[in-house]
Amino acid sequence: MPCSWITSTGTVSDCLTDPLFLCVLSNTDTCLIPKISAAGASTERNVYTPAADSEIVVYGSPRSVPELPMKPNGAPTPAVMTRAALQLTGMPYLFVNSGLRIVPEVPTIYLGAEPGLDIRYGNAVPRADAIHERAAQVGLQLGRLSGKTGRTSTIIIGESVPGGTTTALGVLTALGYDYGVSSSCKDNPLEIKRRVVEEGIIASGITVAGARADPFSAVTAVGDPMMPAVAGLVSGMTQSGCEIILAGGTQMIAVATILTHLGLDTSRISIATTKYVYQDRSIDFDAVQSDLGCSIHIVDPGFLNSRMRGLQRYEAGEVKEGVGAGGAMYAAGMLGFDQKTMRERVEVVYGELMGLE
Repeated sequence: MPCSWITSTGTVSDCLTDPLFLCVLSNTDTCLIPKISAAGASTERNVYTPAADSEIVVYGSPRSVPELPMKPNGAPTPAVMTRAALQLTGMPYLFVNSGLRIVPEVPTIYLGAEPGLDIRYGNAVPRADAIHERAAQVGLQLGRLSGKTGRTSTIIIGESVPGGTTTALGVLTALGYDYGVSSSCKDNPLEIKRRVVEEGIIASGITVAGARADPFSAVTAVGDPMMPAVAGLVSGMTQSGCEIILAGGTQMIAVATILTHLGLDTSRISIATTKYVYQDRSIDFDAVQSDLGCSIHIVDPGFLNSRMRGLQRYEAGEVKEGVGAGGAMYAAGMLGFDQKTMRERVEVVYGELMGLE
């Protein structure tokens, strides 16, 4: 189904069949490095963001955290877009706990993962391979359930990981890719991120050749617990022939490179993200497209025309993406909802969150 507010590179299916939305929630202590992430109300509060995001998606407001996961007077968490898209479409959804420090008051699939550590010390995700194996079992079962209709189903996988663009840069660098990364900050602190990644790679002693031979060694050294979880989910799901959409920008590009070096068939995998990530000059999407060969879906929620200043801030480069927002809105568009309907639903969700309506 053509959709005017969504553009895609590569091959695009005409519609989505029986979509299921997953969101992997993780923490990495890398988010506590000053000025590296704007995913929370403050650097110290970044640790609460994944739990708050999941509660906003489910309940419309956080329950287990002290404040909203956003800067005062800043752009709202992308969880408002995800909640709005799920409300419009009625898609079933699940959350996966892969290394949380704060467990949310929502049901989650627990993978037994520990929170990620500061990548500067080169041992950020111990037993990444074990996380992958557990997630693969979950993915296998979800893929089987999704295929019960006899039709090829679509599974959308998002993430909420403060500091995740830095860990993504770490893994991409370890694997020898120079795509660049986006940021939740309006002004991307790339110099800080690169310095942090360099420290981690030196501390771990990892080489590009070694990382490409064993991509989990890159995740273990300078990644986060979301990466092996998503890679595992995808590994299990591909056995059922599902269409898989990685919902996010920089972090899902890192996951896609991991999948490539695991030797996985990625022909049924695409990436969906917001235009705010795609237009970020910090990322070389042409190189991504050339190397990975997967389709990229770019969603424009139309916040330039929003009546709410917080949403307009996305147009200025704040936050950009997260909580699978791009993928959830992509599904809404492909299921027949237009941009105006999407934007107005986001405004309602945002207004309720902020007590404006």
